[in-house]
Amino acid sequence: MTINELIARLEEYREELGGETEVRLMTQQSWPFENAVHGLVSVPEINANSDDEGFDCQGNADQVVYLVEGDQLGYGTKTAWTEAH
Repeated sequence: MTINELIARLEEYREELGGETEVRLMTQQSWPFENAVHGLVSVPEINANSDDEGFDCQGNADQVVYLVEGDQLGYGTKTAWTEAH
């Protein structure tokens, strides 16, 4: 998913549900968990501020932004994967 695709989907939900709707992260399709979103970070930010010798992500490292998982809030549902678009 690209930034433009994510923004477009979020704008659709903002129109439908309102701008104050909480965004969460569903992880682990086989044993789903629901998580808060801690924040966002790019690979260049990670590498500029890391004690590691450089984070080696898959693909073009200069063009990756991560949604960082926050606290686990509870169990999720496998339906999230079949309904996500």
